[in-house]
Amino acid sequence: MASILIIEDDPKQLGLYARALRGNRLTCVASGTEALRVLGDTKPDLIILDNVLAGGERGVDFLSRLKTTAAHVPVILVSGTLGLREQLAALQGPHGAHFNLEKPVDLDELERTVEIALTECGIGETVAALQSLERAEKIETSEPDRRFTERLARQHELIKRLRGLVERPNISSLARDLNVSRKTIIRDLQDVIRRGQLPEEVYPEWKQEPAED
Repeated sequence: MASILIIEDDPKQLGLYARALRGNRLTCVASGTEALRVLGDTKPDLIILDNVLAGGERGVDFLSRLKTTAAHVPVILVSGTLGLREQLAALQGPHGAHFNLEKPVDLDELERTVEIALTECGIGETVAALQSLERAEKIETSEPDRRFTERLARQHELIKRLRGLVERPNISSLARDLNVSRKTIIRDLQDVIRRGQLPEEVYPEWKQEPAED
């Protein structure tokens, strides 16, 4: 289950998204202005941004502000009005969208794109960049720095494995797979639940201190 912010003012399109993305936590707003207010309080895992919005707003005009507010959150831009040059411009630079889908949206393509965005983009890109910089020795890394990168990578892996999981996770199995202690896995779960990246139902005891291994 992922948290997805949908910026779209067409009820019919919202209905399509609701069916295609059922099982996720969807927050729907009709304008970029309203989306920025929402992002002031919470950070979703993914943003789906339509280009033609309420009040005459254009989604592409909000890309920079959305990415500044939530730089780690991948954006899927949806439009039936942008020309090829505008589409390419929207995908370029540090404030660009990750993907562009044309209307009418193919729901199978949407589902595939959402899956890639959630698993490979955003935090996944951050982890890959940090690991690449460390390998290239472009940044000086102390032991705490390396532990931070390892923890972020491990937590991202937990999010990918447990998102949408119905049954309770096997803490011991996760600890063996990721070569850490049960206590470490529990603390990672506490972190991602506290940040809202996984629901509390994944580990209802998340507020409790982990027992010693």
